[in-house]
Amino acid sequence: LSGIDKCQSNKYRERGGGRLLNGLETVIGLYGETLEIPCNNGAIKAEDVMLTKWKYDKGDGLSGDLLVRQRDNNISILATDEYKGRVSLAANASLLLSAAKLSDQRTFTCMVVAGADIREYPVNVVIYKTPTNLEISDKVEELEIGKLTKLGTCVAQDANPAANITWLRNNKPLAADGKGISIQASVLVDPDTGLSTTTSVLEYSAEKEDTGAQFTCSTQHTVGTELVSSPVTFTITYSTENIVLQVIAQEPLVEGDNVTLKCVADGNPAPTSFNFHLKGELVKVENTDTYTITNVSRDTSGEYKCSLIDDPSLEASEDITVNYLDINLNPSGNIVRSAGAALDPTLRIDASGESKVFWTKDNVKLDKQPKFTNLTYADSGLYESKVMMGLLSRKASFELLVEGAPVIRQLLKKRGEDGQHKVLICEAEGSPKPAVSWSINGTSSDESPFINGKITHKITVEPTANLTVSCTVSNEFGTDTKAINVSSLIVEVRMDKQGNDQTKLVVGVVVGLLIATMIIGLAYWVYMKKSKPGEKENGSSEEEKKLEEKVEENSQKAEV
Repeated sequence: LSGIDKCQSNKYRERGGGRLLNGLETVIGLYGETLEIPCNNGAIKAEDVMLTKWKYDKGDGLSGDLLVRQRDNNISILATDEYKGRVSLAANASLLLSAAKLSDQRTFTCMVVAGADIREYPVNVVIYKTPTNLEISDKVEELEIGKLTKLGTCVAQDANPAANITWLRNNKPLAADGKGISIQASVLVDPDTGLSTTTSVLEYSAEKEDTGAQFTCSTQHTVGTELVSSPVTFTITYSTENIVLQVIAQEPLVEGDNVTLKCVADGNPAPTSFNFHLKGELVKVENTDTYTITNVSRDTSGEYKCSLIDDPSLEASEDITVNYLDINLNPSGNIVRSAGAALDPTLRIDASGESKVFWTKDNVKLDKQPKFTNLTYADSGLYESKVMMGLLSRKASFELLVEGAPVIRQLLKKRGEDGQHKVLICEAEGSPKPAVSWSINGTSSDESPFINGKITHKITVEPTANLTVSCTVSNEFGTDTKAINVSSLIVEVRMDKQGNDQTKLVVGVVVGLLIATMIIGLAYWVYMKKSKPGEKENGSSEEEKKLEEKVEENSQKAEV
C-alpha cells in the first residue's frame, strides 16, 4: 500500500527455544490508512508452513494474539481488544491493519511453524500524520518601523511527529536574530489521539521595504509534500522623514493659466494637513495635500514652499516661473509711405527668457529685420515678424504701400514682326497704378500686370507719315509725359532702297581702283626687271616719284 517505508534495525533471530538477533524491521504507516506488515519480507514458502500466527507486544512483557492460519488455510481471528475487526491476513502472510492510529506504534511479530522449526519475525510499526492544515492567525493590523511587534501565529494541527514550522518573507526563510526577528514555537499533544499541534509565533520589527511584502509559514513533514500557508501582507507605518513639493501645470506655464502645488510626504499613513508658503503668505490646508493658484501672472514667479503642520522644520521648496512674451512692432498695420522716403521699423521684446526673431516678406524669409533709407515701389508688401521663446511664439506685422507720382522710365519703338507696323513701348513706375495714354490711336493694345509699382504698356501703329508720339502716365500724385519720333514706313522703305544703290556704287568704284593699282604695280615691276642697271640707277628716282604719286592718287579716289 502507498505510504509505506521500510528500514532495518536491531537484528536478532529466534531458533527453537532460544532467540538470536536477526533483523528487526520498521514499517511506517500513515494515520487512518491500512498498513501492511510483512512476514519475513514476504519470503515464506506456503507448502512448508504448517502454521502462521500474528501477535503484538502489549507491554510489560505481555503479548496479545491477533490471528492464526492453519495449513489448510483456515484463518482464525483471535483479537478481542482494540484490534478486533481491524486485522486480516494477506495471501503472502502479511498482516493487514486498517485505520492505523498512533497506539499502533508497537512491535508486531509473525510466528511461522515449518516442520520442526519455529521462527519469529518481529516488525516495529511507526505511524506518521501530516498536519491537517497550515494557517496564520492572530494577525496584527499594521507594523511600525523599528518596533518589535507580534506579526501573527502559525498553527500546524494534528501531526505526527510534531511539525517544524518555518516563517518566510517573500519566499525567503526568516531566522531569529535576537533583534528584529523573534520566533517562539510550542507543541501541544492531544491526549485522546496522541497527535501534535505545533504553534509558532513571529515577532517582527518592520522596515520601509516591508511595504507590500508577503509573509507565509511552511512545514516540510517527514512524509507528504510541503505545506505553505496563504500569504498575508501588512500596513507598514512610519513617520514622515522627507517631503517633496510638486508643481503641476501645463508646459509652458503662461499668464492666465492655473498651477497646483502638491506636497508629498513619505510617511505612512501620509499627513493630510500642510502649510503652503506663498511668497510670504502662509496658507494652511486640511484634509488635502494640494493648493491651486489660479490665473497666474508674471508676478506669480518666485519660490514656493510647503511644510508639515506638526513639524514646520520639515519643508520643501520649488521655484515657479511664469513664462511671458510680449512684442511691440512700430509701425504696424497698414502703412503708406512715399517713394524715396525712409522707414526704420522697431520691434521691442519683453520676455521671461531668451527669444529668437524671424522676419518674412510676403511669406518669403528675410535674412534680417527690414530697414529702408530710400523706399522703392518694390518694397511694398506684407512684412511679418515671428518671435519664439521655447514653445511660446508671438507675431506682429505691417503692410507697406509705397506711393508716388508716376515716372516714365523708357519709351521705345521697334518694327513689328510682319515689317508693316511699329510697336511703341512705354515703361513706367508709380503707385497707385498709373493710367497710360498715347497721343495717337493704336491697335493691339497690351498692358503688363502691375507688379512692384511697375507697368509696361504697348500699342501697335502703322504710320503713313513722320510724326511725334507721346506717352502720358498719371495717378493721383502726378503726371509724366515723354515723346518719341516715329517715321513713316513708306519713307523708310525708299531710303532703304536708295541707300542700297549708293552702297553698291561705292563698293564698285573701290574695287576698280584697287584692281588698277595692282596692274600699275605689276607693270612697274616688269619694267624695272628689263631696264639696264645704269639706266635703272639714273631714272629710278624720277620713276619712283611718279609711281608713288599715281598710287597715292588712286588710293584717295578709293577712299572717296
